[in-house]
Amino acid sequence: MFTAILDANWVGLDSDPDPEPELEKATLAASRDELGGLRFLIVLAARWESSKSVDPECRAELHMELEHLHALYFEKIDAIAMRFGVQKAMDAQKEVERTVKVPRSMMPAISPDDHERLYF
Repeated sequence: MFTAILDANWVGLDSDPDPEPELEKATLAASRDELGGLRFLIVLAARWESSKSVDPECRAELHMELEHLHALYFEKIDAIAMRFGVQKAMDAQKEVERTVKVPRSMMPAISPDDHERLYF
């Protein structure tokens, strides 16, 4: 019978679980920025898609793009959760949803009944 004392280094585990915290912070910040970029595109595309001034063909195209952007957004959140943990992913999502804004100059004029159709 083989008996061995498990040594953290022997099984490939470092005794220092976080050898480069600055690199991890930078990587998390970059991931958060990517998530913010996706959020920005989702808000902008949703505003255009809900505008009455957009023709039906363009609206259908925007709707498909929104579906794709939403999928990318949630895949990015999942990637953050797998790399940094669920709590950091949830915090990143909350921060992005609270802080990302689309300037009015980048949006079509929205009538009051268009607000009911907006989704994020």
